[in-house]
Amino acid sequence: MGIEEDKRAVAVAAAQQVADGMVVGLGTGSTVAYLIPALSSRAVAATYVATSPATEAAAGEAGLRVLAFEGVVSLDLAIDGADQVAPSRWLVKGGGGAHTREKIVATAADRFVVIVSANKLVDRLAPPVPLELLEFGIDSTLRRLAALGPVQRRPVPLSPDGGVIADLFAPLDNADALVAELDAMAGVIAHGLFPPALVSQIIVGRDGEVSAS
Repeated sequence: MGIEEDKRAVAVAAAQQVADGMVVGLGTGSTVAYLIPALSSRAVAATYVATSPATEAAAGEAGLRVLAFEGVVSLDLAIDGADQVAPSRWLVKGGGGAHTREKIVATAADRFVVIVSANKLVDRLAPPVPLELLEFGIDSTLRRLAALGPVQRRPVPLSPDGGVIADLFAPLDNADALVAELDAMAGVIAHGLFPPALVSQIIVGRDGEVSAS
């Protein structure tokens, strides 16, 4: 079994948690790409909120009922992938540049389920940490971020909401301390460090087998 089959397996497992009447947040990325057809095949009467235009388009094409995240106070469930998952359950997300929306959706959900293939499991988190930055004053923000570690602006399109995407190569030995510094820094809209308290369940695919914790 390969990584793509493991992604498919965890997506199918997560789709089983969606029930009629739920409002569900859908993440962004290659594993969520398998989740959408798994949800469509179940034909559950649920409503979905997407974290990126790409996910919204794919979900709509699959026949899922997708709403804008407006007038919705909370979600029953959010399902998303991750770039890194540490034993402590800290996550690094944002490889696709949608981590601000992903974090808003995960925070709004009663349960946040993370779906990954086993290659995303790491012994310890490693740089980079994706960032979304306000374009206003971007050079000043980048200079201040450089005090934490090397920072590189991505030569890619902006975030779904027009933010600048960058990668911070800072030490991650103390994720709590780094989060505190990033949260307090003007110009940083959001970062890709997701704390363990946000994670309800992690579903892992390895060699075609699925496990949850």
